[in-house]
Amino acid sequence: MTSIPVSKRGTITLPPDIRRKLGLDAAAHPMMLVEMRDGGVFLQPAEALPLREIPEETLQGWIAEDERGAEAFWIKAGKA
Repeated sequence: MTSIPVSKRGTITLPPDIRRKLGLDAAAHPMMLVEMRDGGVFLQPAEALPLREIPEETLQGWIAEDERGAEAFWIKAGKA
């Protein structure tokens, strides 16, 4: 466990060893996903990618998944 100071603006700095372990130093566009869980904060490494760098097949898969989810929603709502 590591203690990290929080600035008045709410900024935290992850120590270098943690950044390396999470792969944030190697990422071109590192980010952290932040989620509240049971009174605590859960941080998860993420990377922002420009849309043009995401393969077309991946985008089409995401679109199809979203459309299936929307269809299931409307069926459940009785409006399909």
